[in-house]
Amino acid sequence: MSPSSSSSTVALPESKPIFDWFFALAVASVVGIFIRAIYFTPLEALQGAAQKIYYVHVPSAVGAYIAVSITALSALTYLWLRDERADRMAEASAEVGLIFTTMVLITGPLWAHRIWGAWWAWWDLRLTLTLFLWFLIIGYLILRGAIEDPAMRARYSAVLAVLAVLVIPFIHLSVYFQSAGLHPKPIVLQPEKPKLPGEMLTTFLLSMCAFSLFCLALIRARYRLGVDRDRLAILEAERGL
Repeated sequence: MSPSSSSSTVALPESKPIFDWFFALAVASVVGIFIRAIYFTPLEALQGAAQKIYYVHVPSAVGAYIAVSITALSALTYLWLRDERADRMAEASAEVGLIFTTMVLITGPLWAHRIWGAWWAWWDLRLTLTLFLWFLIIGYLILRGAIEDPAMRARYSAVLAVLAVLVIPFIHLSVYFQSAGLHPKPIVLQPEKPKLPGEMLTTFLLSMCAFSLFCLALIRARYRLGVDRDRLAILEAERGL
């Protein structure tokens, strides 16, 4: 088969800039949140400056939930439609999910040591389940790297993607399952009025938006990087024919 005939059967993915205005906006939003949280948000009376980790820790958890959910939805979409774009999206969002889950596991112990006097407590369900989610994401990425056949890789890794997203409801509801856990029940998402003061609540809500935007921007950038990688692989394969 000649290069011209192979190019007619293999469509080259469209290449776009990896970093653009959307990524810049997301980064600026996160920087703005750090400035607001550090300099313009009051200190909590009992925890002091350590409480400000809250504005990174919880939004990072939400970013991890978003990324893992996109991974699972993309994996299921691939199983349904056999669309390479869905598998590429699953891979991209899984890597971003690993970043945000790692941020949760770093900021959590830093905060816990200050307010609970312990870096880790294995008997706390939320801590242990979050670590389990982290291992599932690691397993997902290792599995993808271990299988060369694209179709088989996408099918097998989809199983771990679905398992990972099923852990998220248990992480969120674990504080209701375990009355003696270290994590408190939600203080913002309550049927009654949130318990955070106005300025703290504003900073928290803005940080949730900023980190969610940053998560989506990272997924978008990583997806475009995957497009460039696959485009290069197709061009190299055509030159070798």
